[in-house]
Amino acid sequence: MAKRSLQASTEGIRKAKQAFKRKGWTQEYLAAEVGLETRQAIWKFFTGKRIDRHVFNDICFALELDISEIAQPLSADESGFLDIPANLSLEIETLVKKLRSLYQENIQAQCGTVQILDVAQPIQFKDIYVDVEILEEINSRRWLEIKKFPQVWMKENNCLGVADWPQSRGSGMEAVKKYTKLMVLGKPGSGKTTFLQAIANNCNLGLFQPDYLPIFVRLKDFAEDLRGRTQISLSNYLYESFINLGIHEQELTTVFAHGRALILLDGLDEVVEQDSDKIIHKIRQFTEKFYKNKIIITCRLGIQNYKFHGFTEVEIANFRKPQIANFAEKWFCSVAKHPPGVAQDLASRFVQKLELIENLQFLDLAATPILLNFICLIYQFNEDLPVNRAEFYKQVLDLLLIRWDEAKGIQRDEFYPNFSLIHKIKLLSHIAAITFPKSSYFQPESHLCQLITDYLVHNFNTSNDTTALQLESAYLLQAIEIQHGLLVQRARGIYSFSHISLQQYLTAREIVANINTQNIAELMNHLNEKYWWEVFLLIATMLKPADELFKAMKEKIDNLSVKNAKLHNFLTWLTQKAAVVNTSYHAASVRAFYFTIAIPSEYALACSQELAILLDHHLAGNLAGDLALDLALIHGLTVSLGINSEIFLARFSALSLALDLKHLLATQPDLQKSLQEIKNQLPSPSQGGDFLKSWWQENGKNWTEALRDWMITTRQIGHNWRFNQKDLHDIQQYWDANKLLLDCLQSPTDVSPNLRNYLEKSLFLPKEIQLETGDEN
Repeated sequence: MAKRSLQASTEGIRKAKQAFKRKGWTQEYLAAEVGLETRQAIWKFFTGKRIDRHVFNDICFALELDISEIAQPLSADESGFLDIPANLSLEIETLVKKLRSLYQENIQAQCGTVQILDVAQPIQFKDIYVDVEILEEINSRRWLEIKKFPQVWMKENNCLGVADWPQSRGSGMEAVKKYTKLMVLGKPGSGKTTFLQAIANNCNLGLFQPDYLPIFVRLKDFAEDLRGRTQISLSNYLYESFINLGIHEQELTTVFAHGRALILLDGLDEVVEQDSDKIIHKIRQFTEKFYKNKIIITCRLGIQNYKFHGFTEVEIANFRKPQIANFAEKWFCSVAKHPPGVAQDLASRFVQKLELIENLQFLDLAATPILLNFICLIYQFNEDLPVNRAEFYKQVLDLLLIRWDEAKGIQRDEFYPNFSLIHKIKLLSHIAAITFPKSSYFQPESHLCQLITDYLVHNFNTSNDTTALQLESAYLLQAIEIQHGLLVQRARGIYSFSHISLQQYLTAREIVANINTQNIAELMNHLNEKYWWEVFLLIATMLKPADELFKAMKEKIDNLSVKNAKLHNFLTWLTQKAAVVNTSYHAASVRAFYFTIAIPSEYALACSQELAILLDHHLAGNLAGDLALDLALIHGLTVSLGINSEIFLARFSALSLALDLKHLLATQPDLQKSLQEIKNQLPSPSQGGDFLKSWWQENGKNWTEALRDWMITTRQIGHNWRFNQKDLHDIQQYWDANKLLLDCLQSPTDVSPNLRNYLEKSLFLPKEIQLETGDEN
C-alpha cells in the first residue's frame, strides 16, 4: 500500500486547509471535483492518512497546491520504487520531445492501420485515408422553414436528388489548427474515427502540430475500464498508458499543465447510457483542469444532451466527387492490391459508372465513406455496380443497422422494450411508405413522431398516456438518428431519410409486404411520376412472382394510348410502317426506332435510339437498309424545315448533301430517279444569293411539302402529325411508361416466360392489335 500511496505532512495539511477555506468548498464538492463518489478520501487527506497517489495528486491540483509542498517526504525505498525523476523542472520542450519519442510506437499501434469492413487484413492508414472536409455550421442547428428548404429535384430519368444547401466547406486539419477545443460531429460511417487517426498520425510523424504530445483514447474502452474504479480520473487513465514506458506521472502532468498535449477522444456516442453521465463528468473535469491543451472529441450527430464549455462544434461533410475518386483509387491499390496504374484505371471506370444517369443512386450513397467502401468491394469482384438493387439496399440496411456496430464491438442501448431489428425495419418502412407518395422528402419532427406513435400503438401494448407516447416517440426518432443515421435532422425540427434511395427501397418493401389488388391499382397512379420509377424497379425485383404487377403496368400503358386519339392514330401508323420494313431486328425495336424519328425534331425525344438499342443491340451497328434510308430522309426533311430565305444560301450545301442518297438507293433506281427530280427543282448556288433568297421565299414551302409528300407516298414517313403540347405530353408519358416496363423486365425479376414474351412483343402496339396477335396469358 505504501508504495502506491501518499499522505500529507503536518505543514501540508495546514496549507491544504487554508487553500480549501479560500475556495469556500465543502468536502462533498471537492470530492465531486476530483471525481470521487464519496468524501472518504478527502477526509483521509485532511487528516494525514495515506490515500491513492492519483487521488492525492488530483486533490492538490484542484486546490492549486504544489504536491512537493504538501506530501510527506518519501522514504528511500519508496522513492526508488516510484522512480521519481531527479529533475522535474526540465524545460517543457525537452519533456514533450522525450514523451513523444517514448510514446511514438503506441500511437502507431493505435492509429497506424485501419480495419476495413469485410477486408481480412488491416490496411496501412496512409494508404487509404482521404482528407475530410468540415462544415462549420451544423445542419441540424439551422432555423429553416420547410417551405424555404431546398426542394427535392429530379435529375433525369428515374433518379432523385436533394439540392445542397449552400454552405462553405473547410479543411478538417485547418479546423484543428484554428480551434483549441473541437467537437467533431458526423453521421455513422462518415469518417470521424479515421479523421482522429489522421490527426494522431500526422502529429506523431511531425507533419502536423509537431510540438504536441498526441494521445488517442477510445471512450468506449475508457468507460468499460472505468467500471469498478470510481476514483480514477481521465488524467489517471491516460497516465496508465505511459506507465510501462518509464514515464513518471508528474512528467505527464507537467505536459498537461503547460497545454502541450493533443487529446483525441473518439466515440462519445459509443458509450452506453449507463456510463454516459460518468464519462461526460470525467471529460469535463479534465477539460476544465487542463484547459490549455488541444482536445478533440468525436460524436455522432443527434447526441445533443450535453455540451462541453469552450468547444467549437463542426460537422464532417459528405464526400464530393474528387474525394470519391481519390478514395476509390487508394482502395483498389491498397485493399484490392492492384498495381498503381491498374488501380487508377479501375477507379476512373468506377467513377464513370457512378456518374451514369441510371447509377446516380449509387453516387448519392458513395458520399458516405462506409458505403463507398462497400460499393468498392462489390465493384472489385464484378467490375460493375450491383444489378439487383433490392438486394444491395437490403445489405446497406444490414450494414447500417447491425454490422457497423458489430464490427466496432459497440453494444447500443435498447430502442424500446422488445423493439427488435425487424421492428426497426418495419417502422422505417412504415414512415417511408406514408411520406414518399406525397413527395414530401422533408418532414417536420412532429409528423414523424406521430407516425412512430401510430406504429407503437398498433404493434405494442402501450399505455393511453398521450404525453408518455409522445416522449417515447421523440426518443425513438433520436435513437434512429444516433444509432443508425437512417433518419437525419436537416434543420431544427426538420428530418429526412439520409438517402433517397433508401427511402425508395423501404417504400417498395412496405408495398410488397402488403401487396394486394387494391395496392397494385393505387401504385399504378404513380406510373408516370418519375420519382417513383426506382420504386417500381425495386418492387418488380422483390415480388415473387411479379406477373400481376406487369399486367397492371401494361394495362395502364395501353389506356394511355386509348385516351388520346392522335396518339392512337400515331401508334396505328407506327405498327403498319414497322410491319413493311425488311429487317431481322426485334419487331418492338423497329417500332421504337420509328417512334422517335417521327417526332418533331425540336422535341427532346426526337431520334433518341436508346430504347430501340436496348431492345435489340444490333441497331447500334450499321443500320439495315430500310431504316438507314428512312433516317436519312427524315434528316433531309428536318434540314429543309429549318431553312428560311435568309439562310438558304448558307444551308444549301447541307440540304444537297442530306438528300444525296445514291449509296442507299443503289438497289432502288426508280426511287433514286424520283428523288433526283425533286432535287433538280432547286436553283443552282451559282445564280447568286439574292436569287436564291427570292426563290426560297416564293417556292421553299411548296418544295418542302413536295418532298414530304414524296416521302409519305414512297416510304410512309414524314407525316405532319400536328401534335399540340398536350399530345406531346401524352406521347412522352407513353414512351416513358414503356421504357419503365422494359427496364423492369430487364432487371432480375420473377415473371413467367409467356408473359415476358408477350410484353416484349407488344411494346408500342395499339391495344386492339395486341388482342389480335397474342394472348398475355
